[in-house]
Order: sequence, then structure tokens, then C-alpha cells
Amino acid sequence: MQYGITLPGRGPLSTPDSLATIAQRAEALGFDSVALGDHILVPKNIDSDYPYTETGEFPGSASGQAMEQITALAYMAGCTSTIRLATSVLIVPHRNPLVAAKALATLDVLSGGRLIVGVGVGWCREEFEAVGCEPFDERGAVTDEYIRAFKELWTSDDPTFDGEYVRFSDIWFLPKPVQKPHPPFWVGGESRPAIRRAATLCDGWYPIGNNPAFPVGTPEALENSIGRLHRTAERAGRDPGEIQIIYRSHDYRITGTDTSPDRARFTGSGEQIAGDIRLYGEIGVSYLVLDIARLSADGNLEETLGHLEDFTTQVASRA
Repeated sequence: MQYGITLPGRGPLSTPDSLATIAQRAEALGFDSVALGDHILVPKNIDSDYPYTETGEFPGSASGQAMEQITALAYMAGCTSTIRLATSVLIVPHRNPLVAAKALATLDVLSGGRLIVGVGVGWCREEFEAVGCEPFDERGAVTDEYIRAFKELWTSDDPTFDGEYVRFSDIWFLPKPVQKPHPPFWVGGESRPAIRRAATLCDGWYPIGNNPAFPVGTPEALENSIGRLHRTAERAGRDPGEIQIIYRSHDYRITGTDTSPDRARFTGSGEQIAGDIRLYGEIGVSYLVLDIARLSADGNLEETLGHLEDFTTQVASRA
């Protein structure tokens, strides 16, 4: 199993020194990646439902803060040397595809080939309208086309594309990413379109266990969705084994032994969480991403670093 953590894009830990310290400690402890979310802006009034809370309320509404994702990951690249850098996830329709492809390729070059491109279609209609990108209701088709355009720009010596939303020809597009043929794409999302996108276009499927509309929070539900992913890949002529399964948990917390029948996965004692990791590995998960920085309610840096060490000593060492 490989392990990643998410970094805070807002709040008291989202300072240059704190972000660098967390990323450097994670690298030293053997974590495989750090990841950062993506909001270009936070609308003051949001009617759209956030997918990962029961109420549909977006947790970042109160602060209004959001670091620009690619810029922040470039800073992380300069602060570290081996840990991978993941967009978690890039809201693909928000950016002009040539500008985004250039920024991502540059990040891969400057980091020495450490970029992971997590992609998503977005959920906030109000943010789409403020950014002024392609229409919110067309975001799935836009995302698919932009991903294809990224691949063309990153792999072709003479990039040419003639789509509904993006067209280019007769251009140089250099430098190319270090990773060949291109940095891996992870598809965020639990819906059938997200599974189809992962099965047909991308290198990994990256669900979160807390989506009430498309629940994959139990091993049984996740296994069923992995089965759908594999069947879709086979129909598309792909080897399902080539598609990595990355699972993200909002719930992770070491609390001591929990004997309750409704214990949430990735909570309890270190041994219980290690058992969950082994179980998820058996059903096909090979990469686990945890929101460890969220465990410190008041954004205490030393407490957060302690949580990183607790995971490595109490959980990963037993898994």
C-alpha cells in the first residue's frame, strides 16, 4: 500500500512555513504523496450541494480562502525532493486547457517528474459562473475533451486538436512533462460518469468514502464499484489491471480500540486501522490518501506532525 496526505489550502496551517514543514516531515516519514484541493474562488452564497457532507454544506464557505492549487504545489516541489505532488483534484473546466497543460507540464519538469494529475468536473455552479468558463451543465464533456487535449499537447511533436471546446494546430508545446507518456491521471468522483472516465481515459480511480449520493464508504460498496470500473474498462478494450485504485478517507483517526458494531473504517486503534488497510488492499486498493491535517481542530502544527508520526508507527508499520 502507498500512502498520501492532503495539505490544507485554507486555515492556520496554510502558511508557507507550515505547508513546507508538513510536506517535508511527510517525505521524511516515507509518505508517497501530498495533495492539495482546487478552488479558484469561494462564492459568498452557494446553493449548490457539496457532495461530501450529509447537509450539502461546503466546509470552506466560512473562511472564503483557497490557495491556487498549481502554484502551491510548485512551492511544495521546491521544498521537497522525492515526495509526489497531487492535484486533488484539479477542476478541469475552470482553466483554459492550454494554459493548464503548460502549468502542469512545467510543474512536472521542475519537480523532476513527481506530478500526479487528479481530475474532477467540479460541483459548484456559482464558482463556474464567477470564473466564466464553459457552462456548468457541460462540465463532464468539457473535462473529457480537455483531458484528451492535455494528452495530445504532452505527447505529440506536432500537437493538433479539433474538438467542440478546444482547437489548436501548428504550435510548439515545450517542454513536455518528464513522465512518459505523461503524468498519471487520477479521476476523482464516485458517480457512474466518473467511473466511466477512469475506465476509458485515465490511469486511476480516486473515490472518497463520504459521498452520500454515491456511497463507497464500506468495503462491499467499494468492491461493487470497482467491479463496475473493471467491466467498463474491459468493454473499452482496456486491461482493468492497468487502472490503479486510490481511496481517500475523511474519517481516519486513531482513537484507541473501538468495539462498537458501527465503527467507521480507518478509525479506532492502530491495529484496527491496519486491519482496514489490509482489507481494502485485498479488494484492490493500492493507494490510501488521508486527511491527517484535519485532525488538529485549531491548526496546531506540532500536533499535526505528531499525527503523521503516529500513523507511521502505529498503523503503517502494522499494515
